[in-house]
Amino acid sequence: MRQYLQQQAYPIFSLEVEKPECRFASVDEIIGYLKQQVDAHDSARFIALYDHFEHTRSLPQGQVSETILAAKHIVFCFGITLPEPLMMAVRPRSIGVVELAERFLITFLEAPMPVANLAMEQWAKSVATS
Repeated sequence: MRQYLQQQAYPIFSLEVEKPECRFASVDEIIGYLKQQVDAHDSARFIALYDHFEHTRSLPQGQVSETILAAKHIVFCFGITLPEPLMMAVRPRSIGVVELAERFLITFLEAPMPVANLAMEQWAKSVATS
């Protein structure tokens, strides 16, 4: 097995939205909204929803920070190009949504495709009311 550093290490995009500034009241509502955005996008395709919080809590060795109230992922793929086999390692995309006491945290890895980053950033920012 070989280890590669493809392009560069991918930075994480992170957006904190205080609950009073959020258009939605729960992680489920935010995830539902993000699914609508994925479904409406010309190139994106929905794959799955994943409840990271419940999965981790259900494991005998699972540990979840006491500050995390909920944590889910929406998994999807833009799939515009597949230039080489190694790109399969960095796909598909996901956006994580975490509920904390006073705010929601929305995170995703930077994609190697500007159109994907722009879409995910717009979707995340549109969760806030302002």
